[in-house]
Parts: sequence; C-alpha cells; structure tokens
Amino acid sequence: MHVLPQLRALESRFPTELAVVGVHAGKYTAERETARIRDASLRLGAVHPTVNDRQFRLWRAYAVRAWPTLVAIDPRGYVVGMQAGEFTADALAPFIERQIELARAEGALVASAAPVRADGPTQAIGTLAFPGKVAVSGARIAIADSGHHRILVGTLDAGGTTMQVERIVGGPEAGYRDGEAPLFTNPQGLCFHGDRLLVADAGTHTIRDVSSSTGRTRTLAGTGRQMRSAVDEAKGALSSPWDVAVADDTLYVAMAGIHQLWTVSLATGDARVLSGSGAEELHDAAHADAALAQPMGLVASGDRLFFTDAESSAVRAADRGPAGGVRTIVGTGLFDFGDVDGAGDDVRMQHQQGLALAGDGRLLVCDSYNDALKWLDPSTREATTWVRGFSEPSGVAIGAQHAYVADTNAHRIACVSLATGSVETLTIL
Repeated sequence: MHVLPQLRALESRFPTELAVVGVHAGKYTAERETARIRDASLRLGAVHPTVNDRQFRLWRAYAVRAWPTLVAIDPRGYVVGMQAGEFTADALAPFIERQIELARAEGALVASAAPVRADGPTQAIGTLAFPGKVAVSGARIAIADSGHHRILVGTLDAGGTTMQVERIVGGPEAGYRDGEAPLFTNPQGLCFHGDRLLVADAGTHTIRDVSSSTGRTRTLAGTGRQMRSAVDEAKGALSSPWDVAVADDTLYVAMAGIHQLWTVSLATGDARVLSGSGAEELHDAAHADAALAQPMGLVASGDRLFFTDAESSAVRAADRGPAGGVRTIVGTGLFDFGDVDGAGDDVRMQHQQGLALAGDGRLLVCDSYNDALKWLDPSTREATTWVRGFSEPSGVAIGAQHAYVADTNAHRIACVSLATGSVETLTIL
C-alpha cells in the first residue's frame, strides 16, 4: 500500500536506468491467484512486471523475512543491496544514482526503457473502475469510483436498482486539488452528513469535505503527504485513511496505514488517535494499548464502532468514549484465516474490507478474499454466509430494499435484495 507510490516515483526519476520487477509472495491463499494479482496491480497503479511467487521460492532464495523487502541487483546480476521495511524515494535515490554511475563506468549499463505492456484486468472496465466503497442515505447514493479517481453522487429510483447521477466529483486523472474542480487519488470511504459528503481520499492521505449539492471540495484533515514521522503528525498529516463514519458531529476514521482509529472534528478538522498503539497485531486492550491490523471498514452504532481489521481477518468493536477500549468479535490472529461459518473463535474469514449495520443490529461483512457477504451478530459472535459469487467486494451499504456492494474487481455496484438475496447490477444513468 505504501511502497508502490515510492516505486512509481523512482521509475519516473530513472526511466531508462532502473527496471522494477515485483515479486508477490502472498500471505493469503486468495493472494496467490495470478488473476487477483493482476487486478490488484492495475488497481494500485503498479504496471511493472510482477512474478507470482506462490510457493515462496524467490522469497527463500533471497532470504527474505518481511513484507516489503527490496533487493537491488546490478546489470551483471549481482545483489548489491537489500532493505526490509518501508522506504521513501528520496532516501533511496542517492543509492540508485551511485549504482548507475558504477555500472556506467564499468560499461555494464544499457540505458533503455523496458518494452513492457501491462495485461488488462480480468473483467472489462466500464462506467466504474475498481469501485472501493459506497454510501446510501435514504434515496441518496454515492460511489467511490476509485480507479477513475472520482465520486459519483446521485439518487436511487423507487425500486432501488437504478441510480441517476447528479454530480461527478473529481477525475478523470489522479491528483490533489480542492475547490470547484477538485482532484482525488484513489478515494475510498464515504459517508453523508447533511449536505456534506465526507471522503477518505486514501491516495492523498486526506479527509475531504464535499458539498453533495455543488461538488465544491475542501480538505478537512491531512496535508496531502503521508505521515511518516512525529514531525509529519504534528503538521497534521494522515496515513492511508480508508473508511469514515459520523456520530454526534465527530468523524471516525479507519487509518489503515498506521493501524489505528482516529477522530476528526467536523467543526475544526482537529485529528487525533482514538484507538491503537500503532503496532500491527491483534491485541484487545484499552485504547492506547490495543493493537490493530489495517482497519479498512468502519461503522458507528450507539456508543461503539465496529470495524474490519483486514490483516488479522477480524471484525472488532471499539468504544467511542476515550476511557474505553477494543475487543474482538471474530478473528484470532494475523495468520489465522479461512472460510468457516460458526460462532466465536471458530469463525474464519479472509481479509474483510467493508461492513454495514443492519436495522436489527447485525453486521453485513464483505469477506473480500472469499468473494462473499456474511452476516455477523455482534452479541452472539455468530457468522453465516449470505451470498457468494462476488469479485473481491470491498464496500457495502444497506438501503431500504437492497444491500449495495462495491464489487471491486467486477467494476460494478451489486444490488442484493434484502428479502430474497437475489443479485443484480446497479444501473447507472
């Protein structure tokens, strides 16, 4: 999530001297499918060649121990450097420049752009491209058309299966700009609050405040740069906000990049940590001591927040009050995942990314890597599969008659009848 923008910056800086080859050693079984890797690469803008190292052969050959790890190889095929963990393009550029100078002096460098053309997605892109999240409020609907870097805002017809688009905010190119003609980069979580539409713009690490009637946009929180240090945090930077929920004039944010939940004042934009120490693990405790693992879906219910903790394949609850803490409903660890219904610790899901709250208090969960929607009762911790056959769904909202699913790799919003479970594609006019 954080490495690809830095790699793109390096590829742009050294277009004829640097060749990037991704090696994908998937943690999840779903991540070892070549078609999913291709879609994920396109969704994230990684168009360099990628190896599917599904059996971890290259991982072992290069003695890799962590995601991500960079291995630098010179033109003669020798390993000249390795680094585990995240990095910045600016920090790595001097090393690359030195290696280029050495290779050029030795006559080993052939400077030319690699003749690489990215494969297309598994399903054809149409009106939508890799939609990430969807929000519904009465007859109003908003779609994060993430691959097109824009948001569609409109109304649903009486039957709830057709959307009339009234406003397109952002796109078609990625960027960061406020005002009457705003730009977004990979927008994700959305929620209505009166006339306001709050947006987690993951690619610019900002929370954007959009007038749903005029489209005029302002930045509520974030600086446009990813938070990497205490200095960045002091300046107001955020890190990969992925979903948002409003309760009592406070915006709650699933901050996927730093494994935390945050609050943002809707009046002032003041942002601060609510839950999570910043460690990436599954650990229930008081807010300051709890550990989260890439929260990507969020919903408010009374004095609690429910969220999907994607890297621990868990669904968890957090108290909204500062004196509370975090507890796990289902999920048992970073490397415990599968596709098992049941109750409590017997339940297994796989990298859930979205959820919605039903009127009866149950949660509807996007079990993303199992391509399914599942019902979860927070009180009994019982999970049951409802509908299968999606293509990596990552967001869901519940309306009067249907659940609306951001069926990401199918480039559509699926309408699932709450009465029958039948599925059709939302018509977008």
